[in-house]
Amino acid sequence: MSANARGALIALLAFAIYAVHDVVIKIMGGSYSPFQLVFFSVLLTFPFAMISMMRDSVSGTLIPTHPWWLALRTVAAVITGVCAYYAFSVLPLAEVYAILFAAPLIITVLAIPVLGEKVRIHRWAAVIVGLIGVIVVLRPGTTVLTLGHLAALLAAFGGSVASIVVRKVGANERPMVLLLYPMMANFVIMAAALPFVYVPMPIEHLGLMGLVAALAWMASRMMITAYQNGEAAIIAPMQYSQIIWATIYGFWFFGETIDMATGIGASIIIASGMYIVLRESRGGGSQNTPVLRTRSRGETATTPRVSLFMRAAGRIPPRQLFKR
Repeated sequence: MSANARGALIALLAFAIYAVHDVVIKIMGGSYSPFQLVFFSVLLTFPFAMISMMRDSVSGTLIPTHPWWLALRTVAAVITGVCAYYAFSVLPLAEVYAILFAAPLIITVLAIPVLGEKVRIHRWAAVIVGLIGVIVVLRPGTTVLTLGHLAALLAAFGGSVASIVVRKVGANERPMVLLLYPMMANFVIMAAALPFVYVPMPIEHLGLMGLVAALAWMASRMMITAYQNGEAAIIAPMQYSQIIWATIYGFWFFGETIDMATGIGASIIIASGMYIVLRESRGGGSQNTPVLRTRSRGETATTPRVSLFMRAAGRIPPRQLFKR
């Protein structure tokens, strides 16, 4: 088996695990506020973050080099976590994934002012086509748009902002700084909100929240292995396999089915995202390759960027990840 094929298979398995993570969040979201879920997710993720800190090969302090950019990333990560958890709680899995798949389109647009990226006609066309796909999924005027749809859109936008900020300052910031500040902010803000939304959790539900943290960690480690084996252009599109798992898990656990509009819209969004990835991977079409460097999985409270783990472990030098 070739290295690319091996990497792709590992990535497919990792995204299957991520999908299980999201299923558990959806199940728990029927009983608890997203603020409470994010709080316990972050709390139970700290032991795994400590393992990353012990493996961090980059010397320095936890004082940020770019505090304002880090503040923007932190705000974006907090919004993303709450919104993603809420969207998974109230919308069908496939619908949430279809909207989150718009992140590469948003990153492509944000790369213009933030990274000075020059987006030519082909990628602009892909962005426009992808946005049409989002409109097809949302069907404004023919279906009732809910707070869940808004939350999914905010999660896609917030995750894109967090990713593009890492792309902007990642070469000069320690990965643990980029990892820990959003986690700490999530913990403090969710703890402040907890008295207003707290519902007592039986021990088995706390165990499920621990499972959420463990699944996110396991999938992240597998994604690191996938990127060590295969090329980014091969691994990155594997994220779209989540729509398959959403179809299977959604039907199995929640009796959900994908309607025609969601299927067509998701197909359009996936096609445009894959086109952007292929354009960036060819070389010459993108100076910064911002979409390829997002490492595929959007951020939530328990799933930070895989590239931060890779840098912390010294698996990939900063210049290779963030060169411009």
